[in-house]
Amino acid sequence: MLTFKNFNIADWFSFYRIAAAPFLLLILWLGNRELFTWLLLVSYCTDAIDGFLARRLKITSPRGSQLDSFGDQITFIVGLIGVLIYEYDFIKEHAFFLILVFVPYIFQMIIAFFKYGKATAFHTYLAKLSAITQAFFILWLLFFGPIYWLFYVMIALGLLETIEEIGLIFMYDNWVAGVKGIYWALRDKRRMKNQTNTG
Repeated sequence: MLTFKNFNIADWFSFYRIAAAPFLLLILWLGNRELFTWLLLVSYCTDAIDGFLARRLKITSPRGSQLDSFGDQITFIVGLIGVLIYEYDFIKEHAFFLILVFVPYIFQMIIAFFKYGKATAFHTYLAKLSAITQAFFILWLLFFGPIYWLFYVMIALGLLETIEEIGLIFMYDNWVAGVKGIYWALRDKRRMKNQTNTG
């Protein structure tokens, strides 16, 4: 039976990001940009903490990976809403590049839900680098203003990461967590086992 006692300390940091989202939206509605940005920073920090704790304490699990991914996604969405509200002119000016990234991302999510019934949790190196870049850009934008070269790096990494995720979805017949990238997937025994069973 699954109860709250089954969740470890890393899971609770992921829970924080999920639980914080409604409060961040409330702060957005109240129009307090500075408080919103500082609390968004806290949420991003918990993402780094839960991953570190899971690896250090060796408490990684498929459930934890999925929870972490959900926390990441909801935090990113809230951050994006904040940027849309407080930096609307910037979003409007660069809408083409944002659409260029979001269309493949939505496509990737649809494929994942169609194939696995849930979002992926590969946590590739490229996905981690992309998430760090996104967090840094969004926070810097909200605190100080845009860094344009970093924006284009963020777009490029986001597009490459999404393409890699789509490739991994087609490589794995069953949902798995913790795939470093396509290079490592080619040598992953879990994928090879699936191919053997279906061959």
